[in-house]
Amino acid sequence: MATMPTRIQSDLFEAAKQAGEVHSRSAAQQIDHWARIGRELEASPAVTHDQVARVLAGTASYDVLGETAQAVVRARWDEDIAERAAALDLEADLIAAGDSWAEADAEGKLVVRHTTD
Repeated sequence: MATMPTRIQSDLFEAAKQAGEVHSRSAAQQIDHWARIGRELEASPAVTHDQVARVLAGTASYDVLGETAQAVVRARWDEDIAERAAALDLEADLIAAGDSWAEADAEGKLVVRHTTD
């Protein structure tokens, strides 16, 4: 994914830094996140930020949203899942727990790993 430099106001950058810390994002990632959501929201004036925020907070049902609002929520969920998956270190967790695990090697063959490997 290519990036393009851009100038933003310092107060927006500081807000992005603060919000990004809560969601384990850099300021640039937070601004990108806001831009993607904003793009979807602007695409449909029928979608309100409040509707989307309630679903993301778990206080409203996804099913009652319109198609466009659901797309905004799915985009946010996709981002959250990707961020959480990138932060996982399952091998370290399994080693710490003393558990074994199985995985495919480069040729697709099953390999069982043990904490003593």
